[in-house]
Amino acid sequence: MTQKTFIILASLYLCCVRIGAADIAKSDLQQRAETEEKAGNIAAARYNFIRAFEEYADKGKPQQAVACGVKATALYYQRDNLYKEAFEFLHRVEHVIAAARLNAPSSAALQYAVTKERMQMYMKLRKSDNAQNQLSILEKQARIAKDEELSNDLLYTKAIFYYTFGQNEKGNAVFREMATKLTALKEYDKVEDVYKTLIANGRRSNNASMVAQSYQSYIAWKDSVNALKTADEIGALKQQIVEQESVIAEKDSSLASRGGIITALCILAAILAVVLCIGTVILLRFLFLTRNQKKTIRREKENNALKAKFISNISAQLNPTLQRLDSHIPEVKALQDFSQHIQTLAELEKDITEEVETEEVQIPAFCKNLVEQIRDSVKTNVNVTTDVPNMSTHVNRSYVSHILLHLLGNAAVYTPEGGHITLEYKKRSAHKCQFLISNTGETIPSEKQEEVFKPFVEVRDLTTGDGLGLPICKQMAIKMGGDLEIDPDYTRGTRFVLSLYDGH
Repeated sequence: MTQKTFIILASLYLCCVRIGAADIAKSDLQQRAETEEKAGNIAAARYNFIRAFEEYADKGKPQQAVACGVKATALYYQRDNLYKEAFEFLHRVEHVIAAARLNAPSSAALQYAVTKERMQMYMKLRKSDNAQNQLSILEKQARIAKDEELSNDLLYTKAIFYYTFGQNEKGNAVFREMATKLTALKEYDKVEDVYKTLIANGRRSNNASMVAQSYQSYIAWKDSVNALKTADEIGALKQQIVEQESVIAEKDSSLASRGGIITALCILAAILAVVLCIGTVILLRFLFLTRNQKKTIRREKENNALKAKFISNISAQLNPTLQRLDSHIPEVKALQDFSQHIQTLAELEKDITEEVETEEVQIPAFCKNLVEQIRDSVKTNVNVTTDVPNMSTHVNRSYVSHILLHLLGNAAVYTPEGGHITLEYKKRSAHKCQFLISNTGETIPSEKQEEVFKPFVEVRDLTTGDGLGLPICKQMAIKMGGDLEIDPDYTRGTRFVLSLYDGH
């Protein structure tokens, strides 16, 4: 069976696989990812599926997390052939399942989806031994899950495996087992579609033997199904006759009950009319309240914008006076810096949707220059190194320099003597790159990793810093179409990750 045949067969039966979140409301990130995928924006779709996966995992929703994680994995290799990243990401999905501490059947059902995705990658890579090993794992997980839909999917997955690696006899045997099972469930349309697909694929691959065998099996199955359908229709007609005779007998035996039924129907109609009136009143009240809430939200947004503008104006008005004061006084210098930071943050938030200009920079020279600027600030015996490839990229030099210098400066302050500071650059894919700044020492507690990027979360002594440095860096990263985060998996100190997307 050709690679194209496998893809067609896999898509045909995909609807039978259940992870368990089909009837659960999707998050905004997941909906955004699906929209980007339909539009053909694979990199953006993958990025949003990963963010949705992380969001679901953080909220303790493993079923939705696994669904998005498996989808993101497929988008790594189906077009970009990023198999290494795909396999690594599946390990992250498995960690989420393990952390959820589900019961054995539920955990096995989620693991089934991960194992199946890994098996499909091995089949696409034509690694039959690895794929066979994953198929054995799928069988164990399906038994533990005790899920009928997974059992059906396992049969189909087996058939696809055998056809993919030329084991047609085994594939046919498994297929007949699946067809028999679906026929017993009276899911005739599914079986007929699969038969037709097998015949079409045999013709497409010029496999006359496969076409003849599939067509012969299809005709035999079709005749048996027609007999079953006829028997079902006759049985249904007989049941209808029995039911109609029973209804007639009931009507003949109790003509008086008709008046009671009519009276009851009239009362019910009156009750429904009253309920309808009450419902109309409630609906009108709800619409009125909704309109008022929209007005309130709009006023709140306008007030927030005015507040931001007011704060920026105050800062701008105070700045000339502050500049005339003696900046050698620590308190005065702190006020001057605070005023400048407020203006910078306000300007970034105001122009957040405007595109930024980019220019080509040589990564080694660019990173070396940044490191040299902070060498005099590090403590004794602190080793400052770079790990970057000899290549170039397009970035906004001003914003990226500001962010990296701020992070390196913080690392110089918090890295103890004898420690280590590293600046790295990684090309993750055609549309994603990362700058990583790591330093040894104390880690930032997980509960505070989000707070450090939010401005004005606590009252501070301005002479020790105003806490606006990281929020400004975060806004710059977002303005470039990227993000700035703390790596939660880094345990030897602290690692900041600046991610840039869409060619930036």
